[in-house]
Amino acid sequence: MNPTAPQEPLDPRDRPARLTVGVVGAGRVGPALAASLQLAGHRPVAASGVSDASVRRAAAMLPDVPLVAPAEVLARAELVLLTVPDDALPGLVEGLVETGAVRPGQLLVHTSGRYGTKVLEPALRAGALPLALHPAMTFTGTAVDVQRLAGCSFGVTAPEELRLAAEALVIEMGGEPEWIEEQNRPLYHAALALGANHLVTLVAQSMELLRAAGVGAPDRMLGPLLGAALDNALRSGDAALTGPVARGDAGTVAAHVAELRKHAPAAVAGYLAMARTTADRALAHGMLKPELAEDLLGVLAEGDLR
Repeated sequence: MNPTAPQEPLDPRDRPARLTVGVVGAGRVGPALAASLQLAGHRPVAASGVSDASVRRAAAMLPDVPLVAPAEVLARAELVLLTVPDDALPGLVEGLVETGAVRPGQLLVHTSGRYGTKVLEPALRAGALPLALHPAMTFTGTAVDVQRLAGCSFGVTAPEELRLAAEALVIEMGGEPEWIEEQNRPLYHAALALGANHLVTLVAQSMELLRAAGVGAPDRMLGPLLGAALDNALRSGDAALTGPVARGDAGTVAAHVAELRKHAPAAVAGYLAMARTTADRALAHGMLKPELAEDLLGVLAEGDLR
């Protein structure tokens, strides 16, 4: 069969159990998802990527899968993963539709956390079947990502008639589907960025400061502490708060700010912002006494003025 020949629209329920898979955007996410689908019996047939890193990544994780232009990926695949940066997704979809690359009955899946299926409306009008499957996971671009997908939650948005198909694909990749309404996608994505992306910044800053303090293995020191803090936070929420801010130790916090100004001035703004947020939450949950909070908030306000 000519892979570029037009095909009749297919009802999702009539699709073969195993699908040909294409990847548009061989960044860190796409090859890992395609490799996971391959383990479930699907067949990656094409990928697109232009940077040297993308070429190497595709060769390592999807060996023998040819790198072709995006339109050719769509011509060869029944299931297409659009794994490009969020801001590039709308333009990519419009461009693929304008060039006639989108086929009726084709499953078009994007992995953006920000968007639901509305961003795929141009492709829907062209007959495609739109799915938004966002893995709530950080990716390295290596084979370890495939293993990390086991038990990973996916934010799933799809038309009601495609909900079962979307959830089935997530389960085949080893993930757990979590239904996110279209209008809630930006809030959902902001929540994940707040927790995961900012965590990396905080940990990296903490390691830098420990090195400056003379600690030879900051990762070894932080590992057990942060692991316990994360576990406690997931189990108990705000009840897991500890440390000088939650206790209202204004003098200790003032000393922290002074040391940061001396050794790491770029970290001061983040420390003050997080300390204020922590104080507000500790106060609201009755962990921080109001009389101690007043002195503490005064120190934090003073820190902003210096």
